[in-house]
Amino acid sequence: MYRKYIKRILDLTLSTILLIILSPFLIIISILIILLMGWPVIFVQERPGLNEKAFKIYKFRSMLQKYDSKGNLLPDKQRVTKFGTLLRNTSIDEIPELINVIKGQMSIVGPRPLIFRYLPYYSERERKRHNVLPGITGLAQINGRNYADWDKRLELDVQYVENMTFWLDLRIIFKTLLAVIKQEGTGLHVLPDLDAQRTGINQ
Repeated sequence: MYRKYIKRILDLTLSTILLIILSPFLIIISILIILLMGWPVIFVQERPGLNEKAFKIYKFRSMLQKYDSKGNLLPDKQRVTKFGTLLRNTSIDEIPELINVIKGQMSIVGPRPLIFRYLPYYSERERKRHNVLPGITGLAQINGRNYADWDKRLELDVQYVENMTFWLDLRIIFKTLLAVIKQEGTGLHVLPDLDAQRTGINQ
């Protein structure tokens, strides 16, 4: 009952209320991004969601649009700004994902939506993370955040899918708020890319 009906009702209600309450704050953040980094304000990228179906995720932009002489984007560490780092460390950059929740593409709690090129590198068990809507926060985010290794993070995602309950979601939300306040496990690209890591292992 919770998985099929109640969770969606709570997601829609909570995300709508939060967007209304936070709207003045979001306008201020948008203005600061324009002044400090220029357009666009929102970072948009396709990610695999429920059943690996593509959707466009929305986040506040935290990096500059800087390219090398060949027209390729510079590495993230060369493009992220101090203000962008602040947005990431406080998880403010994730707030626009509430729009994805309202649209039914994400949930408040669920496995974080990763990038498409990682799909071939999941085990059959790890692919279960796509049996539910991806989330703004999840079980992996309260157990190490950016510092948990890939095996642990993906296993925690599957454990969440297998054990989803209202009380588990409530616990994850509460612990996420504590982690954000304490800025636990923050940092830029602490982990290597999953595909690069697992290609190296397989070699």
